[in-house]
Amino acid sequence: MKLFEKTGKMAIGSRLRLLTSKITDDSALLYGLYNIELTPKWFPVFFVLSDNASMTITEIAQQIGHSQPSVTKIVKEMARSGLVKSNLKSTDKRRNVVGLTTKGKELSQKIHLQYQDVDAAIENIEKEASYPLWEAIAEWEFLLGQKSLFLRVKEQKKRRESRDVKIISYTPKYKAVFRALNEAWINQYFEMEEADYKALDNPELILKKGGKILVALYNGKPVGVCALIKMTDTDYDFEMAKMAVSPEAQGKHIGWLLGKAIVKAAKEAGASKLYLESNTRLTPAINLYYKLGFVKVTGIHSPYKRANIHMELDLKAK
Repeated sequence: MKLFEKTGKMAIGSRLRLLTSKITDDSALLYGLYNIELTPKWFPVFFVLSDNASMTITEIAQQIGHSQPSVTKIVKEMARSGLVKSNLKSTDKRRNVVGLTTKGKELSQKIHLQYQDVDAAIENIEKEASYPLWEAIAEWEFLLGQKSLFLRVKEQKKRRESRDVKIISYTPKYKAVFRALNEAWINQYFEMEEADYKALDNPELILKKGGKILVALYNGKPVGVCALIKMTDTDYDFEMAKMAVSPEAQGKHIGWLLGKAIVKAAKEAGASKLYLESNTRLTPAINLYYKLGFVKVTGIHSPYKRANIHMELDLKAK
């Protein structure tokens, strides 16, 4: 169809629905061809009940991948047609047990000839086709089960937006941004401490002592910052600190890009170990640090009351 030539793969849902509609329409005609009193949407329930003497609504739903309300509605429709009966005797009166009626069982025997003919017809289509649709569907079901289309598109959105992010070195015009972004997240979860004021009021001291501050720009607007602070009298060369990203810009891999840039800067400065400290309440941040390769360490004193986790990154191993 011309529509799908224009839309491309983004209309996959619409195209699949159209294909499903064609097959469903043919299925309704096929039931008439074989004088089978069944509708296409009843088939999954009918099929599993044909193989089982009785099942609960929950068991049927699990078998066919439908919701319980959907199965309940189908069972009621089939009951009105005399194919199934519900509320069969059960040791648990709370369970709605469903089974085929005599009419349903007779239909189950009668429909096997239709099964054979449909199966043969589909095999013929597969021989004519260039691609094995049945195997492809199974593979797509598996892949989407591992990661949904929504999550895949969300990741793609992040990748695209991250291409509009530029990491630059700090200049004095970003002094207010450096403080504002950090002060915002600190006050959201904790409270400003003396060491915070010292670093945020005097970012030039970080640079004078051999450190570095990076700024993330998204479409030219500063939305993230991170510092590489020179350490002395420790086993570490630098500390990665004061990372902050504007809430408006989160979800664009900015923290990841800043972290990677800081690690690169530490390597270029000849560092062998990189240190950081944080708080376990900041779950997204902690996950980011692990993703960057940091591991938890103990036995380190921090000037910050809020610091309850300490981590290091062996730059020689990366």
